[in-house]
Amino acid sequence: MTTTAPGERGLNRVLGLPSLFLFGLAYMVPLAAFTTYGIATDVTRGHLPTAFIVTLVAMTFTALAYANMVRAYPVAGSAYTYTQQTFGPATGFLTGWALLLDYLFLPTISYIVIGLYLGIAIPTVPAWIWVVLAIALVTGLNILGIKLVTGMNMILVGAQGAFIATFLVMSYLTVSGRSTAADLVAPFYNADFSLTAVTAGAAILCLSFLGFDAISTLSEEAREPQKTIPRAIVLCTVFCGLLFVFMSWVGHLVHPDWRSFSDPDSASVEVMVSAGGDFLAAFFTAAYVAACFASAMAAQSAVSRILFSMGRDGTLPKRVFARVHPKFRTPHLATLVVGVVSLLACVMSLDQAAALVSFGALIAFTFVNLCVIKHYAIGRGRHRGADFLRYVLTPGIGVALTVWLWTSLSHLTFIIGLSWVAVGLVQLFRITRGFNEPAPTTTSDL
Repeated sequence: MTTTAPGERGLNRVLGLPSLFLFGLAYMVPLAAFTTYGIATDVTRGHLPTAFIVTLVAMTFTALAYANMVRAYPVAGSAYTYTQQTFGPATGFLTGWALLLDYLFLPTISYIVIGLYLGIAIPTVPAWIWVVLAIALVTGLNILGIKLVTGMNMILVGAQGAFIATFLVMSYLTVSGRSTAADLVAPFYNADFSLTAVTAGAAILCLSFLGFDAISTLSEEAREPQKTIPRAIVLCTVFCGLLFVFMSWVGHLVHPDWRSFSDPDSASVEVMVSAGGDFLAAFFTAAYVAACFASAMAAQSAVSRILFSMGRDGTLPKRVFARVHPKFRTPHLATLVVGVVSLLACVMSLDQAAALVSFGALIAFTFVNLCVIKHYAIGRGRHRGADFLRYVLTPGIGVALTVWLWTSLSHLTFIIGLSWVAVGLVQLFRITRGFNEPAPTTTSDL
């Protein structure tokens, strides 16, 4: 199996399991549990830890599906490649198009959060100014070709680890001796519990897990990708999921009155004040803004490369998206397009952006689970004994859970998301000349 034509040099296979795991942590952001803390807490009626457990279960099944598909296609491309190879180029294109909604709005979420928290820290400066400045800086650095390396990821994850340790210690000192057994259980289940509300919150929380799937895009740069990539995907998903559950539980113990948040978008700051006063709130703001800036750098760089690849293939206008800067050798116009789209962070709310990201991601996750069934159980006849558990039952549960979460999103999210899919259908109709020609593919040599 190869993706490199004769005479061409492939990517350097230099990444081992620790580096891949670290990449997943840096992309997911360990502090992501606080991104939609107030919003999801309000939606779940104070049962955020329970919602994280539901999402973790769903994402674990999907992570296992990704691991199985990486073994079949150890190349970059993720859900787009798997669906393209399993169900055909047209379905692969539409899956990639839906996933593009996820990738386009990931940087937007980072910019919204940067504006929110810097606006709180320095209230004399309007939040939108911080958003515009962050977009300009990140876009400029991406055009210049600045790259995040493993060492920077280590520093980023280490800084977040230091904050998490401080948060847990100060939270323990705050709640020690005052919490009863009922208080400890309440964040998971109490009189306000509603399965519908928890499911709706779990659907939003999918964005906190985005990053485990990004590990699969490093398949061509990993040593022994059929072993290391699947392990890194599952390890990162489970580790971060358990961390999210634990931190959200501690947050509810520190600030149990979830109805008292003055602003759900920035409720995390109120939690930090309850846990450790102004010091912890300032520490959190600094750590989180730095993490969001780095995440925006990585996300904007990734989506601009996806747009460049689609432009080069002819699925998007080549004159814009396939252009490379003559000096910096970066897809500068695609990067600028992402920067312009990210300006929506000035007017879009955090919950709207989070829902759109989850809409695209859940579509892709559903198809990856379906790919396992189609590729292994149907295509290769591996559906008996232990193979039934691995290639039929497990991905089947993954499909059911992701569809369940997907249908729990708001009506407005569906209107916007399905409109985006409709645009994709129009684009597919155009590039296939009325569905009379096959959709372009970049992986025909697999």
